[in-house]
Amino acid sequence: MACLLELSHELLHCIFTEIEPADIASVSRTCRDLNAYINGNRLLHKELYIRRYDELDGKAGEPDWEAEMHKAVLLEKILESEDKETKAEQLGFVAEQIDAMLMKANPDCDKSLNVELLREYFSDTANIDTFLCSSSLFQIAGTEDQRAALTVELRQASAKLHCLYGKPVDPVPSKRCSAHYSISPFFAIRNIDNNTSPSANTRGQTRAFPAHTVARSKVYDLRQYTDHTLWGPFTDDGTQTVDWEKVEAIMLVLGFNLNKFTDRSGGRFERVWDDPFVGAIPHSYIPPPAITGPTKEFDQEISLARELEPSIDDLDPYGVSGTWMRVVCFLDYNDLYAFNFSSRIPDDEPREPIDTEEGIIYLEETLQVTKVEPPSDGDDSGDEEEDGMDWSNFEGERLPIVHFRGSSRSLHASWDPNANSRIRGTVRQTPEGEIRWTTFSIFHGEERWRSEGIQVGGIRSSRGILGSWFDKDYDRHGPAGPTAFWKMSDDVAEEKTSSMPIAYF
Repeated sequence: MACLLELSHELLHCIFTEIEPADIASVSRTCRDLNAYINGNRLLHKELYIRRYDELDGKAGEPDWEAEMHKAVLLEKILESEDKETKAEQLGFVAEQIDAMLMKANPDCDKSLNVELLREYFSDTANIDTFLCSSSLFQIAGTEDQRAALTVELRQASAKLHCLYGKPVDPVPSKRCSAHYSISPFFAIRNIDNNTSPSANTRGQTRAFPAHTVARSKVYDLRQYTDHTLWGPFTDDGTQTVDWEKVEAIMLVLGFNLNKFTDRSGGRFERVWDDPFVGAIPHSYIPPPAITGPTKEFDQEISLARELEPSIDDLDPYGVSGTWMRVVCFLDYNDLYAFNFSSRIPDDEPREPIDTEEGIIYLEETLQVTKVEPPSDGDDSGDEEEDGMDWSNFEGERLPIVHFRGSSRSLHASWDPNANSRIRGTVRQTPEGEIRWTTFSIFHGEERWRSEGIQVGGIRSSRGILGSWFDKDYDRHGPAGPTAFWKMSDDVAEEKTSSMPIAYF
């Protein structure tokens, strides 16, 4: 040991940076001199950290590299543990730390050490069961190893972590399963049984409902759509706080249907949300390489319009202008009405899980920023969306409100009068700093459908927006359902025809 201590600090630094971060604390406890060298050594802890995790940007000041490394090491120890009780006790810390790691991760997910590390740890089903499957859905859904956490805060934390993970936990039924499935003109995916009620396929089970059936009952329960929730994925208190259990339910329903739809579309549509944690990072949307070749006739008009007002997209922090893909799911209205109004149950009692036919529509949307205005303070600002909002606890930079317009067209039902529409909407922050998207579908000059959603992963994330669609007049009898959309490119291409594309959500 005397020989080691006689080495220069430079050589000690080179030696200790080859040690695993989890072992550096043990080294510091071997003797007083090594403890004095290691503890508080900013450069050593920084190099140890960036060798294993994504480097912190330091925009808010020099990070406390030692504290950050200790938290990351503790997270890894918990994820590596085989003790399920220890894991469950640390749910709050794990959810908070993973959220922080993703918010600070390299936006290029293919190069992110944090994403690679988390994907490896969550290949372990014990981590999936404990940390991703502890929301209130799992009071009756999932396996015996998947159980709801004891507090509302922990259930919300688990639901958010599940949304960041992004991959549905339910297996997709095989094409050769005994049940018969059909695809309608709207690609409705259905387990056909005309002799049963909407919930008959799940009624009578004692435990372990598939998670998507419980999520579906939450998504299509019209009691969830209230003025205080803005009919979107928010808590029922008017604060615009994200209800991550609602977002989780939306993700499970859409993810299950998308996977089933993709498997039955003959390869026409690619699988989405298939890589854990990918895209759940701020600024992770990276435009695809530009395609060279002859330009379209209308490119000149678009270029001229941009030249007349070249700075409007530069003022948009959310990256709105471009081409987006949207998916919309819906129940047949007879099924939706029967599910909600065939019998009365107490307001605090959840409805039965259901495995009922849903329609699914893929839409391509072209959006263009039209106006950027400063954020309001929420105090009689004249903006009905923000009047009365409490911004006193807001942290970070207040971003502007961005307005946009565009068009939407179905990729597989353009012949239908409800398949194409004009679009308008806004993007803004919520008082807790989440990115909220509001859109309206306009048919023949009249607004018909509205959607409210939250961008999972934060601003400019490639994961996109999860939320709900509903009647713009807030009809309590519906219809309503889940929707999601994500950016495909920065290209803004208009249709040549005078008839504008439309969307049916």
